[in-house]
Amino acid sequence: MIDIYAGPSAAKVIQEQGLSADLFNTFLGASGGPKWFTLFGLDKYLFGEFFKDRTTPLNLLGSSAGAFRAACFAQNDPVAAISRLAKSYSETRYSSNKAKPEEITTKARELLSTVFAENGIQEIINNPIFKAHFIVAKSNGFTASENKVMQLMGLSKSYLVNRMNRRLLSKQYERYVFQPANSQLSFSDNNTFNTHTIELSEDNLADALLASGSIPLVMQGIKNITGTPPGMYRDGGIIDYHFDLSIHNDGLILYPHFNNSPKAGWFDKSLKRGITPSNYDNVVMITPSADFVASLPYGKIPDRKDFTDLDADTRIKYWQQVFKETERLAEAFDAVCTNKHTPKINLIK
Repeated sequence: MIDIYAGPSAAKVIQEQGLSADLFNTFLGASGGPKWFTLFGLDKYLFGEFFKDRTTPLNLLGSSAGAFRAACFAQNDPVAAISRLAKSYSETRYSSNKAKPEEITTKARELLSTVFAENGIQEIINNPIFKAHFIVAKSNGFTASENKVMQLMGLSKSYLVNRMNRRLLSKQYERYVFQPANSQLSFSDNNTFNTHTIELSEDNLADALLASGSIPLVMQGIKNITGTPPGMYRDGGIIDYHFDLSIHNDGLILYPHFNNSPKAGWFDKSLKRGITPSNYDNVVMITPSADFVASLPYGKIPDRKDFTDLDADTRIKYWQQVFKETERLAEAFDAVCTNKHTPKINLIK
């Protein structure tokens, strides 16, 4: 039902001590749009049960959909918040399967209003335990343009230079991490992207979160976010799609993910290039098994193509069925945590 992957140090720890909430001090949430639906049941279990009574800080680091999830987990009722996100996102309808960026962006703002409910922004900022961090990519040159032709030219350049060397993308993109004022999260990146930290506030949180999920060409970018230099801010997954960062901490990193082959950045999706194994030394990655995915409707996990490949009614029914099926992942993880099942630990390579 679930597969467990771990770096060498993390594998040794969980083989000796099992899986307990106190082992972890960082949580990662990847980009991937509706792919995260496959983790819905597990997310509810993790923040409704596994981390429920936590008294020490847990850093939540996310890009795009992972940032949206982090914003839910840092609210006072994380299960209610992630359920609002799942319902609102899955039931989104557009005027056509060729919706323009303006419409998609407007719908995304409406989704965030639903996710935040009445006091969500304040709860995220002031949460002393669950500390949300949102990754955003500041886009420079042609990638900053809202002109579709110019933006496409910039993205084409990104694709080509990334094939040569991921480091070359640092001329087009800068990493911005929006974080709580008292954040202790620290990481390094051997790909030399300029990284800036910005304090979350009531004036910038919604825009920062929206920017983290603003997919190029699909959505509008977010300009001039409060507290940042003037410019265009887009999807954090451009740089940190599935992460290839060395996170500096003494504990383990929990990473529920929808597959077992993480890619560093968005432009690496079609490449064989993997992550740096040493950056995953203290990571525990929980993924749906291949058999579980095969058992889902259409034999696959949801993705953004479902918006255009399926009519709205069919898509929504399919996604809601996936939500129900993911409860089995929560049950499987609970069985591991309570020693009812001893899983194989696969090394992350």
